[in-house]
Amino acid sequence: MGFLNNTTVTVDAILTKKGRELLAQGTDSFNITKFALADDEVDYNLWDVTHPNGSDYYGNVIENMPLLEASPDETQVMKFKLLSLPKLATNSLPNLILNEEDSITFTNANHTNKQIYAETENVTDNTYTATISDRTVVTFAGESTVQSDGSITRTFGKTETITLVAVLQNTPGATSNLTVVGGDTGFSKTLSITNNYTDQN
Repeated sequence: MGFLNNTTVTVDAILTKKGRELLAQGTDSFNITKFALADDEVDYNLWDVTHPNGSDYYGNVIENMPLLEASPDETQVMKFKLLSLPKLATNSLPNLILNEEDSITFTNANHTNKQIYAETENVTDNTYTATISDRTVVTFAGESTVQSDGSITRTFGKTETITLVAVLQNTPGATSNLTVVGGDTGFSKTLSITNNYTDQN
């Protein structure tokens, strides 16, 4: 990853990993239908309303920050996606929430049927995509799709739930992540998962 020349207007667009897979197939399955924008590298705390040269210079530092080249690694970029919304009060901004706050721990006594549901406040996501980073630690009950990086995904509707099931481990402490992304807004929430399930008895 490098820096872009921010003295000129540059559009640096790349394909996602899934897009590159479809392109490599050389079939009609490759059809761009969506794109996303993000401002991960922008620090809005640098907006300076005390600049001695006046309001035209409040954003001077932000406008001259270095811009990163686009990267297909979704674990490192596109964490703060941009979207268009009607004018809203700041206390009504959208927010994706899950019924679990920050983490999930599976134990010998509780290792099956952990249900997860999602809701996006103040706007509507009609679907959500859930991704488990390491399926050797935890998996979805029912069908899921295995991705090229070994993770598994499952799509569910706004009124539906998904069920997580722990995978039996030799030793406690195995970890994975569950990331849920809103299909319409692109908002996401990630939970850390710890699996201490080691005893079938």
